[in-house]
Amino acid sequence: MTEKRDYYEVLGVERNAGEDEMKKSYRKLAIKYHPDKNPGDKEAEEKFKEAAEAYDVLHDPEKRQIYDQYGHKGLQGQGFSGSGGFDDIFSNFGDIFEGLFGFGRGGGRRRSSVRQGDDLRYDMTVDFMDAVDGLEKEITVDKLDNCGTCGGNGCASGHQPEVCSYCRGTGKQNQSQGFFTIQTTCSQCGGRGRVIKNPCSECRGQGKIEVSKKVSVKIPAGVDSGQRLRLTGEGEAGAQGGPPGDLYIFINVRPHKNFQRSETDVICLIEISFTQAILGDKIKVQTLRGKEEVKIPKGTQHGETFRLRGEGIKSLRSGVVGDQIIQVSVKIPSRVNKKQEKLLKEYEKIDSNKFSNKLKNLLKGEYQ
Repeated sequence: MTEKRDYYEVLGVERNAGEDEMKKSYRKLAIKYHPDKNPGDKEAEEKFKEAAEAYDVLHDPEKRQIYDQYGHKGLQGQGFSGSGGFDDIFSNFGDIFEGLFGFGRGGGRRRSSVRQGDDLRYDMTVDFMDAVDGLEKEITVDKLDNCGTCGGNGCASGHQPEVCSYCRGTGKQNQSQGFFTIQTTCSQCGGRGRVIKNPCSECRGQGKIEVSKKVSVKIPAGVDSGQRLRLTGEGEAGAQGGPPGDLYIFINVRPHKNFQRSETDVICLIEISFTQAILGDKIKVQTLRGKEEVKIPKGTQHGETFRLRGEGIKSLRSGVVGDQIIQVSVKIPSRVNKKQEKLLKEYEKIDSNKFSNKLKNLLKGEYQ
């Protein structure tokens, strides 16, 4: 008879190892030597059993104390013999194996068939100004909802779903594969644990019907393209009395002909004449909330920008309102009359800042 190895050596841990360390080590060994990954390998099967037996003893405070004092013989003297085979492995460590491999041993716990309904998506396009100011809009959503005739249970009037005789209401069935048993979804009830023998004529036993429902959606001020809103409980109906899913509204904002958005700021382009740029002026500029007077200082350059504080878009998170950025485009006339041409030539004669045709050094800002 082969002498049993030290349990700490089997798990590869120190004698003062804690529960978390032992469980982590055991999980690694269980994955490595599990029969599903090593079909027909007797050595792997024995190592799998050995690791399970070691963990069975060391994770139990009473057994561990006895083992630390008296070793394997002490356990036998107290009536403990480690893990008794695969039945014990799967029943004692069901939480580990269900997490790793998705099944337990034997009858298993009854799993609830109550499920939340599916979430739905609705793509909504809104105008630029509606996104800025916010709005409330009614939409129509097609979805599966509980049948109004049977209340969602799928049964004809006066009847109720019955416990599945095949799985006895667990929603699971056991399939033997070699030395252990795998739990799968019951083929008779589809995992619901209930069967409908007298189906509703309206939904034909499904408990749900296609409906078109009107939903009111509040679009908050400041929403932007790519953002989404969640309407809790406006998705499809749940199964077996489960809660409904949610409705997600995905936002797309139409471009504006005059404004461009940059986070909470808005950018607009205005044209001024070259005389306005040279002499300066006061002009009316359209903002998101009306017209504002803007001073154009003397010597304004093409492409220069001005900022109107607090004339932008409200932030959804902080509530702070951004700015409006005004970019200036200086328009050069393509044609001038004789009087304008004469005045310009006179100006040219007295201009002390005439430009030459020398190339400008872009790095130093000097002409060469």
